Amino acid sequence: MSQLFSPASLGKLTLENRIVVAPMCQYSAEWGFPSDWHMIHLGNLALSGASLLIIEATAVEPQGRISGKDLGIWDDEHGQALRPIIDAIRRYSPVKLGIQLGHAGRKASSALPWDGGGGGEITAEQGGWQTVAPSALPFGDRHPPQALSVARIGEIKSAFVAAAKRAVDSGFELIEIHAAHGYLLHQFLSPLSNQRDDEYGGSLENRMRLVIEILSEIRAALSKEIAVGVRISATDWVNGGWDTEQSIVLAKQLEILGCDYIHVSSGGLSPDQHIPISPNYQVPLAQKVREAVKTPVMAVGLITEPEQAEAIVATGQADFIALARGILYDPRWPWHAAAKLGATIKVAQQYLRCEPHNQRGLFK
Repeated sequence: MSQLFSPASLGKLTLENRIVVAPMCQYSAEWGFPSDWHMIHLGNLALSGASLLIIEATAVEPQGRISGKDLGIWDDEHGQALRPIIDAIRRYSPVKLGIQLGHAGRKASSALPWDGGGGGEITAEQGGWQTVAPSALPFGDRHPPQALSVARIGEIKSAFVAAAKRAVDSGFELIEIHAAHGYLLHQFLSPLSNQRDDEYGGSLENRMRLVIEILSEIRAALSKEIAVGVRISATDWVNGGWDTEQSIVLAKQLEILGCDYIHVSSGGLSPDQHIPISPNYQVPLAQKVREAVKTPVMAVGLITEPEQAEAIVATGQADFIALARGILYDPRWPWHAAAKLGATIKVAQQYLRCEPHNQRGLFK
């Protein structure tokens, strides 16, 4: 039996297989509100056969948007606007739905990737806004962010909790806290971006404090039926930065606090990073975290072939495979993987007749 297509659970959330659609920013919202693009895009991915679909990084406050076109959930109306998309998916797909909650910190106020700026900074003259961070240290050659006061940190924590409640009220079954890719929570974790001298900086314990507090408060605010996980960058790929050893310490603390899964990525904090990109390049990071905790671990990054994904799960390197660019390129990747691995996969009844004659028994 294929391990990739075996059932598994994240907390009390049961998934039919180990394939997850990772959150991917679409830069297509209007003041945080979803557009028709989101209905089309998410509807398409909901029919992929993956067991879990996590929608893109969604800002918990306006200042925390990566770009002016990011999804937001800082207001009750944002949650209500997501409901029609969720309801439409529910009518036609068994996929479980999650949302990634984030704050961009010093990487906010960025241009759209396709607007010629390559995701670079938007200045105030171009309609940008003042960014914030643990310390007044810029990302690359951007303008310096404003160092957060303890009071503002408290407001951001509250914004994460309120956003999680709105998401659950909208129908999401899983909350992912974004502490990766150089955004605000990652900025607090890394000594390269966090040079505070208060309870949120300095020691590893202090640098982890904000992530720990946000997880604790969200976990306490939500029903145990809702899965809550954290996405981390396991290393900055920069000497003296956040690394795998610190990630393992964090993972152990998250496990104690009832974290339902850890989604392991890497990088994004510093322009000085040197990433050895190749197939499976982040899988060893996921494996190290998985060996240290009992919490389920998701691996992501250049996992493109069904046999590759099967081996990662079957050998215990990770519990789940998260797909991003690969599933944009091939939205039926799980169908094709099931065919190669001799598994069956649930599809919408409207698609049953497309099953190839030489693969009867693929669909269910």
